[in-house]
Amino acid sequence: MNSFRNLPIRWKITFLSVGIVIFSLIVGGIILLGYMAEKKEEELSQTTLITAQLVAQYKTVQDEINKENASEVLQPIAEKIRVINNADYIVILNMDRIRLTHPIKERIGTTFYGGDEDPAFSEHIYTSKAIGENGYTVRSFVPIINENSEQVGVVVVGNVLPTLKELMIDIGNSMVGVFVIASIFGMWGAWLLANHIKKQTFHIEPDQLARVLVERTATFNAIRDGVIAIDQDEKITVINQSAKEIVNAKGDVVGRKIQEVIPDTRLPEVLNLQKPLLQREFFIQDRAILSNRIPIKLQGKIIGAVAIFQDKTEVTRLAQELTGVQAFVDALRVQTHEYSNKLHTIAGLIQLDQGKKALDYIFELSEEHSELTTLITRQIHDDSLAGLLLGKHSRCKELGIQLNFDYDSVFINYPEGTTIHDLVIICGNLLDNSIDALVNTNEATKQILFSIKEGEEFLTIKISDNGEGIPEKIKNKIFNRGFSTKGNEGRGIGLFLIQAIIDRVEGKIDIKSEREQGTDFTLQIPMKRKVGAKYEAAK
Repeated sequence: MNSFRNLPIRWKITFLSVGIVIFSLIVGGIILLGYMAEKKEEELSQTTLITAQLVAQYKTVQDEINKENASEVLQPIAEKIRVINNADYIVILNMDRIRLTHPIKERIGTTFYGGDEDPAFSEHIYTSKAIGENGYTVRSFVPIINENSEQVGVVVVGNVLPTLKELMIDIGNSMVGVFVIASIFGMWGAWLLANHIKKQTFHIEPDQLARVLVERTATFNAIRDGVIAIDQDEKITVINQSAKEIVNAKGDVVGRKIQEVIPDTRLPEVLNLQKPLLQREFFIQDRAILSNRIPIKLQGKIIGAVAIFQDKTEVTRLAQELTGVQAFVDALRVQTHEYSNKLHTIAGLIQLDQGKKALDYIFELSEEHSELTTLITRQIHDDSLAGLLLGKHSRCKELGIQLNFDYDSVFINYPEGTTIHDLVIICGNLLDNSIDALVNTNEATKQILFSIKEGEEFLTIKISDNGEGIPEKIKNKIFNRGFSTKGNEGRGIGLFLIQAIIDRVEGKIDIKSEREQGTDFTLQIPMKRKVGAKYEAAK
């Protein structure tokens, strides 16, 4: 048994297929033999009955049966008919059940004891099956009726049924031919099937496939990223535990249409596009994810697609670092530098015995900082965004730029589908772009206006500056990933992230820019998402 298990799959399939062919032939042969035995019995029954009726209707038999020398006359007639009709025996009985004819002459004149002859002496015609000296015999009983309609005797015609061995010999040559042909074609078909399976399984044996499957399943479930694969019919073939948790899938979903499990999926797009879609951000069941979707090809043909996605992406973490945590670090650095200068000013005034001026300066600084802090914290109901704006204000002050806040600004509720990280990315990058646009200008007064207003339908963010403006020829490129006019490595990501977020929530971006006049960015983010909406970064 172990040696069979260790055989290659090709030989296993061949042996099993040939075994099935042989088994089928044996079962078929048994059924055929049974059918032939039944048909042979039916055929012999008909033959014996016809022969018996022929003898019973013979005029000489009717006239001579009751004479003293009946056997001498009837025996030749019976034997002649027996030979002609290929019967094993023909026995003519008178009404005393005495044998008048028989193939074995010694039995002529003896009494017939068959056990099934009684109905025949009552004018019944029938066929019966009995066990004789040579095996099972089928025999027919026909009464002999003379011209006066009187029964004068009975004719018994019998034929021995062929044995199973005889039937096998009879069909032996045919069966051997069928067996040989079926075996040859069975082996050939099994070999072709085995080769086809080997090609389909990349010439990997079943035990190796089983090990690969177990290892792959364990690996997939250990990956914290979601992994989903579909076939060309958009049915799920692979899904790991992390993917189930992210998309909130219950039970076994393999084999189901992916739209039934994830209604807002974008994975089937890859089957139509026939090219990978990398680093695309969109929503799945109200959860923002970043996905890489890649077509699966076999011999140049698309046979499915696989998606690898995260609920918390590397880009989002990078954005948080660049525009969130880093913003606070920059704000602390700027404030440290600013307060150092202010302390030096206060210390100088005190050394000059200008105590009143020093005190007035302190009150002025305190009032200015308090007014700004109160404005932002009262109208911006999020500490992270408020901290970002305060940090950017300090940074602008250090660079000689006026960052003005719209007194009508108000922000309380997040638009559906957005997080504080999204707003930090949007506001932080737009402010940085305006600061970069003003740093190297020759404007006497460098100004940035920031406004955020929450309405019933939209959250509107507007940032304006009086910088150099955006050249017309690059307006369509500024949202491309990696595009930057600064020429520094690692730049060109900020506006790409903003565009991805706005596209994801079906928002709008309006840009107004004129050379030497400045630039206005106006963003509108819907407070409510559309039912079943699916949004993805366009770039």
